[in-house]
Amino acid sequence: MLVLTLLVAAPVLAAGLIVGFVVSLLQAVTQIQEQTISLIPRLIAMAACLALLLPWMGQHVIEFARQILTDGMMR
Repeated sequence: MLVLTLLVAAPVLAAGLIVGFVVSLLQAVTQIQEQTISLIPRLIAMAACLALLLPWMGQHVIEFARQILTDGMMR
């Protein structure tokens, strides 16, 4: 169950991490220290990643639920 959680959440979190790192690097180079500049691109990247991967994530969660319910009915 924890592996499934990691598998489903990792792509969205990785997208936020990468975009956040790139934006903070650009802020350090240009010496712009505005909080919203780092927040907005990160939110957009994570929302886009979630929108693209939602069918894949849903498929894994549904398969997990089906497996749990099937095993639970057999006992």
